[in-house]
Formats: sequence, C-alpha cells, structure tokens
Amino acid sequence: MRYGKGQRFASEYQRFTDELTGTTIHQLTQFPCINHNLYFLNRSFSPDGLQVIVTSYRDGQPNLYEIAFPDGDIRQLTEGPDLHPFSACLSHDGSSIFFTRAGAVWKLQRQSLEEQRLARFDNGQLGECNLSGTGTWLVTAIRQSGQSGVAVVQTDGSEARIALRWPRTVIHPQFHPLDDGIIEFSNDPAPRMHLLYRDTGETECLYQHENDEFIVHETFLGCTGDLVFTVWPFSLKRFHLDTRCAEEISSFNAWHIAPDAAGARILCDTNHPDLGIQLVDVATGERKTICDAKSSSQGSQWKTSRYAIAEDWARAAEQQSQERQQSLSWMEMKTDTVYGPQWTHPHPSWSTDERQIIYTSDVSGYPQVYVADLVAPTRS
Repeated sequence: MRYGKGQRFASEYQRFTDELTGTTIHQLTQFPCINHNLYFLNRSFSPDGLQVIVTSYRDGQPNLYEIAFPDGDIRQLTEGPDLHPFSACLSHDGSSIFFTRAGAVWKLQRQSLEEQRLARFDNGQLGECNLSGTGTWLVTAIRQSGQSGVAVVQTDGSEARIALRWPRTVIHPQFHPLDDGIIEFSNDPAPRMHLLYRDTGETECLYQHENDEFIVHETFLGCTGDLVFTVWPFSLKRFHLDTRCAEEISSFNAWHIAPDAAGARILCDTNHPDLGIQLVDVATGERKTICDAKSSSQGSQWKTSRYAIAEDWARAAEQQSQERQQSLSWMEMKTDTVYGPQWTHPHPSWSTDERQIIYTSDVSGYPQVYVADLVAPTRS
C-alpha cells in the first residue's frame, strides 16, 4: 500500500447502535494502528460538515488525513516525521489547517496540500495550536532550551514571537473567543489557571489552589467569555471572568470538557467510573448519557484526586524502564503512563452543526474514530 500526500484510501465506514443508549454510531476508521480525532479543544469537522480531519499512524508515524463524512474515502494530507499528533486546528473557513512539526508552526492548504512554514523556534518543542476569534493569530505552548512558555504566530506568517517565558510547565494555551489580546493558559501543576495579555506579556493567576485540588481541562464556555473547568473527579464548574468567582454546574466526574458554541451545553467523557459520554445542561446541571465509548482511558494519575508529583513520575519511569527491557523495540511501548497515553481517551467534541459528536475509542484493540448522533433521523 502506498502512502504520501494526496493518496486516497477506501472508506472504512461502518454503522452500529450503541448498546447502552441506542444512539446511532458511525465508525470512520478501522485501520490497525493509532487513529484519533483532533484534540478536543479544536473541532475535527470542517465548517461545512462534509469532512472530518483526523490523525492516523497508518504509515508508521502520525500524519493528518481527511475523511469524506460519513462514508467517503480517506485522503492523506501530510507526510513525513515529527508532526505533533494533537496539534492541528482548522482555519475558520476550513480552507487551511495549522499544525506543529519539529519546532515549527505550519499552514497546510487543504485543496492543494501546499505547506507554508509560518514560524520556526530553534531548539523548541511545540504543543497544539489554537486559533484566535478573528483568525489572525495562533498560540501554542513552547519548551525551548529547557524553559517553558507561550508562543504566538500570525496566520499570514508576518510575526512570530515568544510572548511569555514561564518557570513551570505550560500547556493548552487558548485565545479568549471574543478578544485576541487575551490568552488563557494552564500551569502544571497548581495553581492551574492563568491569563496572559498578548501585547504586554502581563499575567494573572485566576484562582489560587494547592496540589490536592486537581483542576483540569479548563476552557472557554463558548461565546459567554467565561471559563469552565473540572475539579477532578468531583465536579464541573463555571468561572466568571467578570467577578473572578466559580460556581458549580454539576457534581460528577466530568473529565475532558467541550462546550457548544453558545455555552449552553457541555460535552464530556468520564472515568473512574466510566459513566459514558455525557451532555450537560449548563443552566440546570442536568445531564444525559450519549453513548458508551468503552475506551481504556489510561493514566495512573486519574485514579487519584491530585496532580502528579516527582515521585509519581519517577515510579512511572521505573515501570517504563522495566517494560523497555521486555519489549522488542520502543515502538511497542506506551508513552506517558501518568496522564495517558492520550489516544486512549475519548476526547469528545462537536460536529459543525452540533447535531453529532466525535470521539476516539480503543475498544477494538486500536484507537479508532467514531461519530455519535445526538438527533434521531427523521422518519419518512
């Protein structure tokens, strides 16, 4: 089988009914390798809803593919090594995809598959991309020469710089959806939630807490301008940016959270125990189960209610060392066993019209990409 940019592969589609809820499930991939949707903070569906962008390791390394939804063929978009598997995000019009590869931020034209390097950060490692509300800026976490920070890049390639250097690990920076000048970022470990003002470099800690209050997966609540986050594994909360106050939305083990565009509903998976993928009404806190993803949802830290400390990482490293001695090669090994591997997590997010959700599950033995219907088909 040939691989490379522009190669097309036959549909891998199948359809079935979720045993727990009766929801219609569309399985988009079946190749025996790692396949997953984009990181849940970025939508995987194209704006017209006709294509789904996924990461697949079918050529031996992570690359981007698009699938004609629901049952069309699969086209390979990128080739080569070092692409960050969870880094991609679509432009607002869907014509381009931004991603990170080998210390650089790239722009891919979906139609021509032409790539443009927007910025390079020497000796840098970059995280996932997040696009500003106006579509003119990208932000990504960076680790360069042993120091963490936040990098910002204009989408036309005219400007790129490190907006913040930070003494601790930075992950998941995101633009305020209504203000390109404000970036929320996560400090790992506590205290977790911070704001960065893009032009001045000033920062603000939004909520002071210790290591045993396990705040994770904060993101903006749609177009409301507020934030939502989970206190793992106890509750889902809303953080009002105007008052700097938090209030509980619902008390359960919400995990990865994805609000809809209006900020009225929140999609989330669950773990320890796995209650299935949930849909939460923000106003009432009521929730319903969409489907049972049946993913293995790995990571030793999720069995606790605190952030990982040095001893946790050391224990994981020792276990990985033992696994390495028993494995034929590093390709057989898991990566981060403290919080991941990430492709074992469902990471649900919304379709364009918000009538479906997309998620990953390794129930078949390999992570595959699935879409669940929220609305039953109209009977003729």
